[in-house]
Amino acid sequence: MDATQRDLFVRLERFYDAVPRDAARGEEHGGLVLFVREGAGWPFYARPRLDAAAPPSLADVATVRERQRELGLPEALEWVHENTPDLLAVARAAGLKVLEAPLMVLDPAALPDPGTLTDVPVRLLDPDAPGFAADVAARRAVATVGFSAAGTARDEAGPAARDAVTPGLDVSALDEERDRIADGRRLSALAWTPEQGALASGMAMRVGDVAEIAGVATLPAARRRGLGAAVTAVLARALLAAGTDLVFLSAGSEEIARVYLRVGFRRVGTACIAEPTALI
Repeated sequence: MDATQRDLFVRLERFYDAVPRDAARGEEHGGLVLFVREGAGWPFYARPRLDAAAPPSLADVATVRERQRELGLPEALEWVHENTPDLLAVARAAGLKVLEAPLMVLDPAALPDPGTLTDVPVRLLDPDAPGFAADVAARRAVATVGFSAAGTARDEAGPAARDAVTPGLDVSALDEERDRIADGRRLSALAWTPEQGALASGMAMRVGDVAEIAGVATLPAARRRGLGAAVTAVLARALLAAGTDLVFLSAGSEEIARVYLRVGFRRVGTACIAEPTALI
């Protein structure tokens, strides 16, 4: 690994450590840190400690999992393989199943115009718009339906399936989303038509000049129309315009990674996500 690659992976590791800290406290367990959210919201995970003197051990993993069960949290562990290569064997020895997701970084020069990817308009969510609450709920509902049918294949789940799972959002959830978009820590996007509503969605999390695009999903009935690629491109363009110089993402599979190749992302490593086998 050369100096440029080392710098890249250091920046990614600092980003992963920083993202949860404005909404969670960090509990250190040996070579791992468990992020425990303060209040309601999506639960976080455990990761290798930035300052750990040694890689996480099998005992560290067991301790963290016991603590997650005690707190009623998912037994989730995430890391970048290139930064903590020994953890893959440790996690598997602990009985965890590990998703090895392609870790991809944007080449800004290869980023296409979103309009060349689909004929469906894609827009960023505006926290001051009257329909902001409905847009946030739609983004989450599209993600719920899209991720329940992994991959890129089409099927019948469309707007009706989305509407059936559209959540009611409490004031605190909306305030959190509004505040994070307003101060630049988050971007959210929808591919939307007046006739069918939200068909694809995605978001980005930003810390300084580094950002991760995540949660890109398309209703299965609307797949194979370039919507996921267009949502990703819109988010990437907005991040670059805001001064972000490192934009990255993790693809759920090699098949999905091919979508992101169209948008100018290239693979640089592997993001590992470990959970108990029964939960995969």
